[in-house]
Formats: sequence, structure tokens, C-alpha cells
Amino acid sequence: MGMSEIATRFLFTVTIKVEPPLLLGATPLGERRNVQIAGGSFEGPRLRGAVLAGGADWIVKRADGVLLLDVRATLRTDDGALVNMTYRGMRHGKREVIERLDRGEDVDPAEYYFRTTPYFETSAATYLWLNGIVSVATGQRHADGPSYRVYEVL
Repeated sequence: MGMSEIATRFLFTVTIKVEPPLLLGATPLGERRNVQIAGGSFEGPRLRGAVLAGGADWIVKRADGVLLLDVRATLRTDDGALVNMTYRGMRHGKREVIERLDRGEDVDPAEYYFRTTPYFETSAATYLWLNGIVSVATGQRHADGPSYRVYEVL
């Protein structure tokens, strides 16, 4: 019996507002910048709410220019449940495209690669199903932070 093909179902769109980055500079692992989450929102057919301030993204820029993302955030659903969302991901593209993003310009997301793998953790009965799913997301960088379209892998 063969393995099934991967299918997805739209989960939500999330928009994250961030503080200016803290530039740590060149470390043994790469160029490090830490970015604090200032807030945001998310909305989809099965859940919606706010991204709470206080999370962060611990970014490493590798020698080949690829940004490695390591994010931890807390979501509060519109009915008051708290959900931890963590994800790792990558963002990269042609040097001139990344320079435009770094200047805060709006760049068509088709011009660069921006993918993440969100995971969730909650004790809220209504959302326990989040604890047992794998998800993937496509991202877009805006001047004030990223947005993602998150999909549950079925």
C-alpha cells in the first residue's frame, strides 16, 4: 500500500507587527538579529483572534544569505483561549529583492521564498485539535512585520 499524497486545508491568515530588530552582529552561527513581536491578528474559518505582544523571532542570516527563522508567539482566540504558536522557516531570494525587503519596500512574495512550519500548543478544550496537527505557511514581509497564510496538512 502506497503513501497518500500531501493535501492541505486553509487554517488562517496571521499578520504580525514587530519592533525594530536588535542587531547582534556576526556570531559563530551567522549574522544574528532578534525581533520582538508587538502584536497582530489572525483569522480563519475555525479560529480567529489576536497575536499577543511579547513573543519574538530569533533570526540567523547564514553565509549564503538565507534567513533562518525561529519564532515563538502567543495567540489569544476571540473566545479567550491561549495558544502557543512556534515555527521555524526560511526566507531568501535574489540579493536585490532582499535589499528591497530590508528597506521596508512592498515586494511581491512571488519574488522570494518565504516558508514556515507552525506548530501549536494549547490546553483549551475547543482547540485541542491544534495539538495534533502539522501545518505549513507561505509568508510575505511587510515594513511592519510578516503575514502568513497557514495551512493544516491533512
